Amino acid sequence: MKDINEILKNREFLDIATCDFTNRPNVAPKFLLKFNKKFIYLIDHVMGASYRNLKVNPRVSISVMDLDTLTGYQINGSVEIVTKGLEYDEILEELADKKIKLSVERVIEAVGKNKKHENFELMLPDKFVIFKVGIEDVTEICLSGKLNREKL
Repeated sequence: MKDINEILKNREFLDIATCDFTNRPNVAPKFLLKFNKKFIYLIDHVMGASYRNLKVNPRVSISVMDLDTLTGYQINGSVEIVTKGLEYDEILEELADKKIKLSVERVIEAVGKNKKHENFELMLPDKFVIFKVGIEDVTEICLSGKLNREKL
């Protein structure tokens, strides 16, 4: 199975699935700030259903597809919602740096491909929370249908 860093590299958004206390599912894209072997840090600036669901049920599932190999990956874990403190302040600085980097990349891509974007600059919302996903297991879904599960 690929390393989690290999699976998530070159991604800017991840779709996360949550569920409320009545088992109603919700899936929504979240901005991927950073990741390592233990945690995935996502930005939620909408603070809608995903945020409400995670306050009552901290479990999350993330789906990622490798289009080169047609291999799918499911990442499951528990979320800590980070809204203040030292970790929040550090992530705020990283988010500002990543926002600039991605905005510059979008402008360069547009110029090189004569492509138009409605919004070149990624906006940093006034209010947002950080979903710190503690990775518990990763399942590789092979094209043959075989499942390889790895507990972390």
